[in-house]
Amino acid sequence: MKNLVQRYLFRKSSFPRFCSKRSICTLSQKRNLSAYKIYTDGLIHSEFSTELKTTNEVNRLPIFRILDTEGNLLDGHTAPFSDEEIVNLYKQMVEFSIWDEIFYGIQRQGRISFYIVNDGEEGIQFGLGKVLTPEDHLYCQYRETGILLSRGFDYPDIINQLFGNKYDEGKGRQMCICYTSKNLNIHTITTPLASQLSHAAGCGYALKLKNQKAVAATFCGDGSSSEGDFYAALNFAAVRESQTMFICKNNLYAISTSIKDQYRGDGVAPRALALGIESVRVDGNDLFATYLAAKKMREICTEQSKPVFMEFMAYRYGHHSTSDDSTLYRPKEENDAWKKDGVHPISRLFLYLKNKNLYTDEDDKLHRKAVKEKVLKELKKHESIKRYNIVGGLFENVYHEEDWNLKEQRENFEEFFKKHKNCYDTSKFES
Repeated sequence: MKNLVQRYLFRKSSFPRFCSKRSICTLSQKRNLSAYKIYTDGLIHSEFSTELKTTNEVNRLPIFRILDTEGNLLDGHTAPFSDEEIVNLYKQMVEFSIWDEIFYGIQRQGRISFYIVNDGEEGIQFGLGKVLTPEDHLYCQYRETGILLSRGFDYPDIINQLFGNKYDEGKGRQMCICYTSKNLNIHTITTPLASQLSHAAGCGYALKLKNQKAVAATFCGDGSSSEGDFYAALNFAAVRESQTMFICKNNLYAISTSIKDQYRGDGVAPRALALGIESVRVDGNDLFATYLAAKKMREICTEQSKPVFMEFMAYRYGHHSTSDDSTLYRPKEENDAWKKDGVHPISRLFLYLKNKNLYTDEDDKLHRKAVKEKVLKELKKHESIKRYNIVGGLFENVYHEEDWNLKEQRENFEEFFKKHKNCYDTSKFES
């Protein structure tokens, strides 16, 4: 048996063959190790040195910005949008911030179970929303609602999901803010952090194999970048050259953990560089810079068919979620410094518009008033809508087609529910 194994390995091996005394091979039949590229295969640079030298230095990434905190364009840059487009984008960002604030408020009133605010990331979201196309697949984390709005996922869709009514595409199965839309290529948000990154890496690889000029755009925060899935997803995408855009919003806090307690390196982007992924760092409070950088990176991703990484520097102005109290771990002075005019993405764009005489304080006041009236009407209209029927809400659309196992579970539940229906309050559900 031993001889049979040795003979099998001898025939199948692609490595240099080492001969025993009984072997029929000769020295001339051995492979020459010098013919192999050793050392260089796993490295881009393979210079040898007799000097022992260690290093902890990496190339510092600058933060790309073209609109300063006074609302002025820098270094001869011009705005990437027309005046009318900029006014409309500003109005959209303001409207979203008002909805955001009211959603937070109704959670505090007990009308919805959970919510995550987006304050401070409006520039990132609406800038990216202008770049990503309907063909692109979105794998969101939870602070990307502005991007969803940009592609047609409207406020009624958000309300339906938050209230879990019968018009929610997820049929009320998911927790609040886990949006989804099959028609809009919005993959269901998953609450375990960073799990969406691996999905997007695989989707980007599929897009590459199909020769499609589209990307899988996925999002994470600085906290998610500490998860193992982050490295696995980026490395897979790098090796397979997936058409995936990795977008990290570094807002300085992973819930209550400051970046000072998360890492010692130069932010998050150098980790992508170390894995061989083209990367950029952008001022997330600058709508114009966000748009230009995202447009460039999407072009690289689709034209060169490879992954890209974007790190947006931002600040999470609000609490992490409705389950958090950030005043317990963040100094008030820090928050106040970030709230100064021109730092926040909305106020910075407003300063630009005022400098150009395109928008006034009175215009802003009237717009905000109209939005608040609209929000209250929409909430009243959708809050009274009943939820999807209980059986259908549990079992429909779990899979594309119901398999035997799910069918058996549904039948068992229907039998149980029929017997004990009177034990449950079903008044909020359709019959």
